[in-house]
Amino acid sequence: MDNYKLLELLKLKLGISTDLRDKFLKSLLSAVESEIENVLGITLDNNRTDHTHFIVDYAYHRYTNRESASIPRHLQWRMHNLALEAKEDEHVE
Repeated sequence: MDNYKLLELLKLKLGISTDLRDKFLKSLLSAVESEIENVLGITLDNNRTDHTHFIVDYAYHRYTNRESASIPRHLQWRMHNLALEAKEDEHVE
């Protein structure tokens, strides 16, 4: 994915205008992308805005809820739908 675009969107969502947290935010975005691809088996596509915004929303949740292990229902629902879509694409004949 376009890391600069993801970083800028995440910073806008968080209300951050400086570069002081960029290193941490880049690491967080990378971890979220890796989790989505390696754990859920979803191949991310740069051209799909739903993929881009899911990464940003999930990273935002992880940043703002560091102590909480739970995931909000709207993220669970979107994650589930992306995983189902990925599985359907694998089984198309």
